[in-house]
Formats: sequence, C-alpha cells, structure tokens
Amino acid sequence: MISIRTAPPAPRRTRDSIRGFAMLSAVFILVVVAALGGYIAVISSQQHIASALDVQGVRAYAAARSGLEWGLYQVNVVNSHGACTAASGNFSPSAPTLLGYTVSVSCTVTTDSNGGPSVFVLTSVACNQPVSGACPNTTAPGVNYVERRIDVTF
Repeated sequence: MISIRTAPPAPRRTRDSIRGFAMLSAVFILVVVAALGGYIAVISSQQHIASALDVQGVRAYAAARSGLEWGLYQVNVVNSHGACTAASGNFSPSAPTLLGYTVSVSCTVTTDSNGGPSVFVLTSVACNQPVSGACPNTTAPGVNYVERRIDVTF
C-alpha cells in the first residue's frame, strides 16, 4: 500500500485578520498625519513671530530716522550751526504708528584746532523697551526687544 502524504492546507485568511491589518494601517496613517500637522503649526507660529518682529524693526528704524531729523533741525535751524547740546535728548514720537517707541538722540561736536570746520556726529537710538526713559536698554531687554541705531556725521 502506497500512501501519499499531502501538505496540510494553507490557512485561510479570515475577515477578522484582514480587518486587523486595516486598523493598524489606519492608526499609523493617523499618527503620521497628526505629527505632520503639529510640525506645520509650530513652523507657522514661528513665521508669524518673525514677521511681527520684522514689522517692529521697520517701526524702530522709522522712529530712529525721526530722531535724526529732529536732531538735525535742532543743530541747523534752532541753534544756527553752533551748539550741539540742544540736539540731545529723549522723546516719544507722536505718530500713531510709532507709539510705544522711545528715541534717544545724542550729539557730539569736534572742533578743529587749526580753524577748520567743526564735525558734528548725531546718533539716534530708537527702542520699544526703554530703561529709565532712554535707549538702548542694556540692563534687561525682553524677548521682543527691538532697537535701531543710526549715526550721521556732517
């Protein structure tokens, strides 16, 4: 008698095992999509903060320019090319877009000992977090501190 051995039949996949695989795939895709969404939210938030600081920097630059114009007016018109002392001080610009900024203007003059022309140096520093009403804030600037400095020699 000859007996033929046959291999046992292959296990049949049941609907339950197929559903388990689909569930595992769905959970994996949800985790990946959630992680991607979180990453996009963080990047978007950082971009908004950087954009806001850019706008604040432009405002600080405009405030510093207004300080220079004020100082030049003080030296050239009010003091008629002589004194530099009246062109130094602190003020807050009155323009609505520059509210919250303080401008510190300083002026130094160098007189030529040989009778040559005097050299004026105007420095305007604008910031949004002044210390004791003056800029720059070197003691405790916050994370949103913005400062612009402009020097003019004439």
